[in-house]
Amino acid sequence: MIRTENLVKTFGEQEVLKGITTEFYKGKTNLIIGRSGAGKTVLLKLLVGLFKPSGGTVYYDDVDFYQLSKKEVRELRMKVGMLFQASALFDSMTVEENIRFPLDMFTNMTRKEKLARVNYCLDRVNLQGVNDKFPSETSGGMQKRVGIARAIVLEPRYLFCDEPNSGLDPKTSIVIDELIQSITQENNITTVINTHDMNSVMEIGENIILLNQGNIAWSGNKEEVLHSENEFLQDFIFASPFLQRLRESALQK
Repeated sequence: MIRTENLVKTFGEQEVLKGITTEFYKGKTNLIIGRSGAGKTVLLKLLVGLFKPSGGTVYYDDVDFYQLSKKEVRELRMKVGMLFQASALFDSMTVEENIRFPLDMFTNMTRKEKLARVNYCLDRVNLQGVNDKFPSETSGGMQKRVGIARAIVLEPRYLFCDEPNSGLDPKTSIVIDELIQSITQENNITTVINTHDMNSVMEIGENIILLNQGNIAWSGNKEEVLHSENEFLQDFIFASPFLQRLRESALQK
């Protein structure tokens, strides 16, 4: 579990986050949503330590992240997986080398052990036999799956995903969502996803935080989305006529 307590972040005179207190649960897909400029990316960067808060703090299983020593931060980072928006694969490395990179950096495993772990992760994301391909030789959906394989290669306890469906077609987005959710549940990971994808909200939103101007405007799960009377949530989620009809249909049942 990850918990934030009165988390504040300012840049000069601009207060981007205004005291965020919330929890991200273990074994669940925790989604951060909101309009552009709401503070989603800033919150995600505070959670992983890329920014330091102006006030408040972040707890990893009741351990204050910002009170850790450099050695303790390094040890914690070995328990963290990150899926970047653009996959962030190394173009000059093969798929196998990309996935193996964290093992090379943080472990003393033998080459044989590393290969076995890489192949296990490739199998888990349904990408068997692509070890020697380069990222440029794979599709956008495959690159996302390689990114997931790399993110889980160290068997993380915490997984962060920044816009995992960015640039993907709807069918591939569903595959990525289902993959992230199944890995989260199987390994009891605390997964935090920053997303604009409303299909993700309705399909895998087990715990949802809606930000608005640096505050939490609403929190709940995908079932509660349909029945919430929160006007800001309704305007945000059901902006399209199709989703509005979906909500009206659900309420009539």
